[in-house]
Amino acid sequence: MISALDTLTPAQRDLLDRWLPGAELVLDRSELHRAGTTALVLSAGKDRFLVKTAAEGVRHIDRELAAFRSWLAPWTEAGRAPSLVEADREARIIVMTHLDGEPASTSAAIHDPEIYRQAGELLAVFHDQASVEDEDYEPELNERALAWLDGTGLDDDLVERLRTEITSWPTPTTVLVPTHGDWQPTSWVLDNGTLRVIDSGRFAFRPALYDLSRLSAQDFVRNDTFEKAFCEGYGSDPREPEAWHRLQVRDAISVAAWAHRTGHAEVAALSRDTLTALVP
Repeated sequence: MISALDTLTPAQRDLLDRWLPGAELVLDRSELHRAGTTALVLSAGKDRFLVKTAAEGVRHIDRELAAFRSWLAPWTEAGRAPSLVEADREARIIVMTHLDGEPASTSAAIHDPEIYRQAGELLAVFHDQASVEDEDYEPELNERALAWLDGTGLDDDLVERLRTEITSWPTPTTVLVPTHGDWQPTSWVLDNGTLRVIDSGRFAFRPALYDLSRLSAQDFVRNDTFEKAFCEGYGSDPREPEAWHRLQVRDAISVAAWAHRTGHAEVAALSRDTLTALVP
């Protein structure tokens, strides 16, 4: 039987043998990650490590490495995120410490508002590290959304309403901060009630409100106490109404384009309903 380790390139395997000599495969978690990404839990002595590799063209490993090298210290120093052990960007391989705990997305504890309070607290610390102003952020996203409209499969009337609205939007200078990019329970693990962060492969500088998009669409609508607990932990609510509306519209358009391209009819219908509600 072929081991998951045998799927690594010769260069990746040579590096791994040098960094973690004698390491043994414990678990293959690749199916939980994005296409083109390998994620393996290895044991070396008494320690466990998570090894990630990525195929050419998969940008997530570059983003995760950038996050590790410059921005994850507030979490790693507190034991709330894995620490970087070794990495080779050219070979597209990262070795990090393995975090104990259970996936938050499948834990009964995810129904506890305290988890969302911790999520808000951790995110605030991350966002507060830096900020930059960008005059081009909003115009570029608007142009991208307008280009996507032709490939959404939406009816002509809705497309025209969306074009009219997007072209009428103001394009203010935007404050960007370091964002995780996939801030939701699938990116958290829980260890005896303590929330820890994994998977920083979508790291980038964006508006702070971006990191609330998945929680708002999924968890906050299940129970508004989760939203209240999150904002308490974060210290405020960064979702300025007009900017939040623009983000929701652009996100729904991108999802509609993806669903139309890949043939996901249910997702396409949901995106259409979302956009119809946002732009009546």
